[in-house]
Amino acid sequence: MIKAIGLGLAALLALWVGAGFALVALSGHFEPSGRSVDVGGRKLRLVCAGPKTDQPVIWMEAGAWGLAADFAAIQQRLAAKGLRSCAYDRAGMGFSDPGPKPRDSAAIAADLGKLIAASGEIGPFVFMAHSMAGQHIRLYAGQHPEQVAGLVLLEATTPEMAASPDAQRFLDRVQMVARASAIAGSLGLTKIAYYKGDRIGLPPQGQAEKRHAFVSGRHARTAADEVMVWPQGAAQAAAVPLNPDWPVAVITAGDSELMAGWNKARRAPERNSRAGYYENEPNAGHATLLGLTHSDAVLRGVDHVLAALQPSAGS
Repeated sequence: MIKAIGLGLAALLALWVGAGFALVALSGHFEPSGRSVDVGGRKLRLVCAGPKTDQPVIWMEAGAWGLAADFAAIQQRLAAKGLRSCAYDRAGMGFSDPGPKPRDSAAIAADLGKLIAASGEIGPFVFMAHSMAGQHIRLYAGQHPEQVAGLVLLEATTPEMAASPDAQRFLDRVQMVARASAIAGSLGLTKIAYYKGDRIGLPPQGQAEKRHAFVSGRHARTAADEVMVWPQGAAQAAAVPLNPDWPVAVITAGDSELMAGWNKARRAPERNSRAGYYENEPNAGHATLLGLTHSDAVLRGVDHVLAALQPSAGS
């Protein structure tokens, strides 16, 4: 009886995985956008959009489980305003080659420096970070202040959040999910959920890229590697200064009263800035803030930072 049950479960598992692979195959031919940039024997995918002008390039860093596609809607909208932006897939994420472990903020910032140097893009930049990327960009900005024009932080984590008991409980849950998703992705169990991969609300190309990453075992394993060293990254980011001369926009989403404690910590960089800006988008969620429907507040944050960089600002 036990053997029969085991065989039945194995058959169901094989059917589930097979159906997932078939679903992905039936989604049609797919080519990721952007180009691969060599960063010392490894290649990272870089996606830039918009014309080159005298305005700073908006350089984007995705959050946990994220990739360049997370910013596809915002890049499309910025390009329509005549602004140039660049987003990329971190090592081992999306369509980039894997990198050495640990995948903490120090490793990510080191890769980012190599990518910027090889990209041909000229700074200083306005750095945009979503979610966990807040601490990666905080570290990079502190290490390379000459490359920073300003910051746009979207539902972004800060080192100030790390000490909160609520943050530790949240991190415990996220790490548990990361472990489970890494196993499920590696076994092919997530492929059946291919069409659930875009929870942001992206344009077609970005949507396809997000879906492919969502069901990738390698992507899930690397995301878990990043999440497991989140506390180390927070400590690394806390050790560098945050220049108050940088204009900073902080954009949050959802119920501002419910998230008051989190948002107080998220707003620390904005409150530290000589030209801070804060806006909450109540109709957006943590992910949909980046989508076509709810990203108006993000664009206003960019506008604020760019305006604060003008010579007449504050005069």
